[in-house]
Amino acid sequence: MATEPMNPVESYSLFTDFDVALFKSGKHYKLYEKFGSHVVEHKGVVGTYFAVWAPNAQYVSVIGNFNGWNKGSHKLLVRWDGSGIWEGFIPNIGDGERYKYFINSSSGADLEKSDPFALRWEEPPRTASIVTHTFYEWADQDWMKKRFKINGLNQPWSVYEIHLGSWARSPEDPDLFLGYRDIAKKLVPYVVEMGFTHVEFMPIMEHPFYPSWGYQIVGFFAASTRYGSPQDLMYLIEELHKAGIGVILDWVPSHFPGDAHGLYNFDGTHLYEHADERKGFHPDWKSYIFNYGRNEVRAFLISNALFWLDRYHADGLRVDAVASMLYLDYSRKHGEWEPNVFGGNHNLEAISLLKEFNETVYSYYPDVQTIAEESTSFTGVSRPTFTGGLGFGMKWMMGWMNDTLKYFKEDPINRKYHHNQITFSTVYGFTENFMLPLSHDEVVYGKRSLLRKMPGDDWQQFANLRLLYSYMYTHSGTKLLFMGGEFGQSEEWDFKKSLDWHLLEYAPHRGISETVKALNKLYKTEPALYEKTFTWNGFEWIDGGNADDSVLVYRRIGNDAKDDLVIVLNMTPVPRHGYRIGVPKKGTWKEIFNSDDKKFNGSGLTNPKGMKSGTEKWHGKNDSILITVPPLGAVVLKEGK
Repeated sequence: MATEPMNPVESYSLFTDFDVALFKSGKHYKLYEKFGSHVVEHKGVVGTYFAVWAPNAQYVSVIGNFNGWNKGSHKLLVRWDGSGIWEGFIPNIGDGERYKYFINSSSGADLEKSDPFALRWEEPPRTASIVTHTFYEWADQDWMKKRFKINGLNQPWSVYEIHLGSWARSPEDPDLFLGYRDIAKKLVPYVVEMGFTHVEFMPIMEHPFYPSWGYQIVGFFAASTRYGSPQDLMYLIEELHKAGIGVILDWVPSHFPGDAHGLYNFDGTHLYEHADERKGFHPDWKSYIFNYGRNEVRAFLISNALFWLDRYHADGLRVDAVASMLYLDYSRKHGEWEPNVFGGNHNLEAISLLKEFNETVYSYYPDVQTIAEESTSFTGVSRPTFTGGLGFGMKWMMGWMNDTLKYFKEDPINRKYHHNQITFSTVYGFTENFMLPLSHDEVVYGKRSLLRKMPGDDWQQFANLRLLYSYMYTHSGTKLLFMGGEFGQSEEWDFKKSLDWHLLEYAPHRGISETVKALNKLYKTEPALYEKTFTWNGFEWIDGGNADDSVLVYRRIGNDAKDDLVIVLNMTPVPRHGYRIGVPKKGTWKEIFNSDDKKFNGSGLTNPKGMKSGTEKWHGKNDSILITVPPLGAVVLKEGK
């Protein structure tokens, strides 16, 4: 390597000795305030301070447009304390500067790496980091003051899951993305109209490979430049907040890709990833797994989680692929994994990290929620760490999703033979704080759209879908629906194009949309559907055993008995006239929702008049009523004058 001229990088540091000690011990949770590139004033001159962790490098310099990408001109200075931090101040460069780090490793390899803490990256396929800031004059103070109540576990959570690149494209050119600000103009009023309480964005962190849907992240601290600047994303979040909508971000601490400019082999060694491929390589995604036992990596990950809550005002984090983190043998054959120190298959380091992540998030931001995508029977995912749990606020109920979709795919004539699939969820439904997900994973790779999973002719498919949503919204647990499902998208989701919004021109699809609007309104206005959603005393089977008729009857219970609801689901296309059900108290029961209503494009078999209970005992209740149950329909009843 050529001898460099006099180094124009000046000695400067944002790190105190205490910062370094916290970093080395894995307890520095705001590393983004120190690492990366920061425009500062030093000795009366404005410039940029750079700091990067590369403990196994023998030479690190900043290369960029400002120096013609000359690796020998701006060498960073390594700290004396053994932390492996290289840093320094370069005068007269600032916002908008493109740069990378040139690293000569201890093995002699020359590497060019983007900044792991960069706040912005060039738009793919270009890979340089960009000096920028995340300053923004927020105007969502009212939301931030009241979100503690809104985000409570005893409040309604109806989440609309969105992939920003394919929710809608430019009307002038369908190959062009809409920017964050243009999306805000369309998305905010739409979410309000549909009645969702929260949106969840699939990963918006920078990812070079668009077909990964955002799950192969390289720029963990950067909002994707495909859609605009950091401030543009902040504007989108702010507009959602001003409209009363919470924002959940997908967060991916489970793996990262092996792109040459990314975290992999960062300083010529396995710095961020585990060196042992039995722990460090993900066989399904051909990506690399963080070394959860390394203190500095743990601080990187937890700092990253806090960053999105701090700088972007996110209201929650949905943590991707938690199951792959918990188990050493996840998706591995015998001999491809190594047991832990106790001989088991639990990844103790990852479990420890997840607990620390949740403890830290809730200590800094007690008014947000963390949500685990976890598909196994691992106990205590959404239980406090002081009781041995992982500490998440909620967990996706994958068992409910799998059983429910299998059941609904069955021809109604066969559903009586699969009755346990639709009732089994309540056996374990209160062991965790469950969210019911109908997510993007269920409408890709040949699985068909939710609408086309349904059996029967066109009418039955739409009726089944309205019934499915009615079941989800009245079942215990919070709710999540992937975009397109709310109007009955016919085709599978395609990340390369916009949703098929033109379908709303057709009555059956408008009927689905109106059903979801009505269910969201029902969910938010009926306390029995959310107040006790995670506890056994918020749900009661009235008749869960009528397999022959494939009719379900259950009660949702609020804090006040006057709020109780009775739900009747008919899983067959056979209408049930004069169908007797037991009710929990005497009085006049009124229909407050019917999925077969003509306004939903149903057949109109409803119960327009109140039904006064009689004293004939039924379903173990002292009082009962006779109702009409529509074909492939759901009825929600409430007692009142």
